[in-house]
Amino acid sequence: MTLQLGDMAPDFEAETTEGTIRFHDWLGDSWAVLFSHPKDFTPVCTTELGTMAGLKPEFDRRNVKVIGLSVDPVGNHADWAKDIEETQGHAPNYPIIADADFNVSKQYGMLPASTEGDPLGRTPADNQTVRNVFVIGPDKKIKLVLVYPMTTGRNFDEVLRVLDSLQLTAKHKVATPANWQQGDDVIIAGSVSNEEAKETYPDGWKEPRPYIRIVPQPR
Repeated sequence: MTLQLGDMAPDFEAETTEGTIRFHDWLGDSWAVLFSHPKDFTPVCTTELGTMAGLKPEFDRRNVKVIGLSVDPVGNHADWAKDIEETQGHAPNYPIIADADFNVSKQYGMLPASTEGDPLGRTPADNQTVRNVFVIGPDKKIKLVLVYPMTTGRNFDEVLRVLDSLQLTAKHKVATPANWQQGDDVIIAGSVSNEEAKETYPDGWKEPRPYIRIVPQPR
């Protein structure tokens, strides 16, 4: 199963470091970032979990819930959290799913449906495809999928940038250009006719080409 943008995020029940959750109920009316890890006590993932903990106030400010996942039992997660705090300066302050039965990884297309056995008998390389970032909207649909190799740490500033774009464009009929940052000019969506655009932007817009209509970011 490969999840596409716009697909409904699979619901699941799972044990986490903060108790058992039903994912859609836990999500509620919030956005969510689900980021996955092939195994506990892996070096790159240790830095990522600590970095995310330090950035969590930024996600909170955007009404975004954070949840991690690792293919190991919940007891291992608790021990790993101590290492994360001691080495990165921040302990995980969000739930981490214990995907020891591979259920969530399979539903989200990160491991083959045939995967089975003892998770403790698997190496990080066996689970190397469990290195995704999923952004999920309040409508429970997939808005972004990023897949990282094991040797490259994730850029969570980019995840925040994309969230700003997703939340802006969900509210206004605009799109954001390459390298857009909060406060930069935006592009009127192609689905909006010039007549409709004039109602929203009576002062007009920059138009280097008829299909590129640039306006200040809506407030």
